[in-house]
Amino acid sequence: MSVHPSGYYAWKASPHSLRAREDLRLLGHIKQAWLESGGVYGYRKVYDDLQAQGERCGKHRVARLMKQEGLRSQTGYHRRPGHYSGRPAVVAPNHLQRQFTVDAPNKAWVTDITYIRTHEGWLYLAVVLDLFSRQVIGWSMQSRIDRELVLNALLMAVWRRQPKQEVLVHSDQGSQFSSYDWQNLLKAHRLVPSMSRRGNCHDNAVAESFFQLLKRERIKRKTYHDREEARRDIFDYIEMFYNPKRRHGSANGLSPVEFEKQYFQRLKSV
Repeated sequence: MSVHPSGYYAWKASPHSLRAREDLRLLGHIKQAWLESGGVYGYRKVYDDLQAQGERCGKHRVARLMKQEGLRSQTGYHRRPGHYSGRPAVVAPNHLQRQFTVDAPNKAWVTDITYIRTHEGWLYLAVVLDLFSRQVIGWSMQSRIDRELVLNALLMAVWRRQPKQEVLVHSDQGSQFSSYDWQNLLKAHRLVPSMSRRGNCHDNAVAESFFQLLKRERIKRKTYHDREEARRDIFDYIEMFYNPKRRHGSANGLSPVEFEKQYFQRLKSV
């Protein structure tokens, strides 16, 4: 290496620079934040976590240290190409009109269904999200994709929220959402139906975005031996991570629960 022995031993005995020692200390906090996210956060959300802890550092410094350690966000996968639209079953107009930003809870909810592969067979998941905070306020899982799946998710949302005024409930044109049972449940609780245009997933982009997060950050990383194992893991993601902890850009970098908590605190202070 053409290095003089005395120079090598002098280099070996010299301590790390102040900057290097600070990087090592900061890296410990970065790893902790990344691990607590389940290994799904990128540098932006890790940086938000560090700021919440009172750490003073730059976003690009966090990105550099994460890259050096091989820490990265969980990336997703593309939907398979194909024709997904069915026969039109419009029973409600598109009242939402892609207005995904609302100024208070319980003004607009969105709902949708997805599927999870297990060695035992498919597990179907229906969710209801509040557009204000992106919080999952209702969910249901079962082995069949029928009306009961979506009805149970909506009933959980109604039970949790107890809305006092009319709420817009937006869905796609699936047969579950155009059934008489679904429409009757909406009317019984003063919920106003809204539906996407046929074959247009962008009209229900918030629900689609949640499913992409779920699959990218949790399901893609697992192999489920049966439906019960998948149920437990999805419950853990929704109730233990996504709602109380996962930061969202649409919620000022806060978790859905914290975003709503701060909203109600502001109302009390007025």
